[in-house]
Amino acid sequence: MISAHTRRPHFLPFRFREIQRRFGSRPFSILDVGAGNHSASLTKACFPNCHYAGIDRERAYNNDPSDLAAMDEFFELDLTKLDFDPVPDDRYDVLMLSHVIEHLWNGDEVLCRLVSKVRPGGFLYAEFPGPRSLHLPSMKGTLNFHDDDTHVRVFSAPQIARLLTSEGLHVARAGTRRDPQGILLTPLRAIKARVTHGYVPGGVFWDLFGFADVVIADRPVAS
Repeated sequence: MISAHTRRPHFLPFRFREIQRRFGSRPFSILDVGAGNHSASLTKACFPNCHYAGIDRERAYNNDPSDLAAMDEFFELDLTKLDFDPVPDDRYDVLMLSHVIEHLWNGDEVLCRLVSKVRPGGFLYAEFPGPRSLHLPSMKGTLNFHDDDTHVRVFSAPQIARLLTSEGLHVARAGTRRDPQGILLTPLRAIKARVTHGYVPGGVFWDLFGFADVVIADRPVAS
């Protein structure tokens, strides 16, 4: 029996759209930094032909046995120590850091050290609460940056774009995440959350209020 979090969603999460655009149903390899919260199962549900590798401090962080089984590789690492030697260089088509760097005091250094893991021709996706999040209302489930007490540092899309450019990547997109589909679905998601959980979490309004910044950058193929 397939559990709820492993079913392919009706609409791809925003962070998967660029993968879909580039690879469609073709195989690819992804290095998912922050592999908790059933991420492996969701990724495999959306992209069954992908090779999934995860990095996290512990394998079982909000993961169940089906999530662990969905992982093709796992690297149990403390990101802040910046020791990524166990992870092969030039290996992955996609490097995914979705809401990770804001939890790290040296998130910018982590990002720089991981660039080498992307193969030439691959790309990096980074999403994180932007400066706008500091001024949004407080809400259960995080709408203001400080709603989550594990957030330690604010980054901006221009800052991360400059950083990745200095590492030799070509920035394809940098700015506030405002997904038209997410905005249109806000009322339905709010109703569903109220019925399911008894309250509407702040995450429902991220697209509407521009909570997150996104940077997408390509690692060029050497000429």
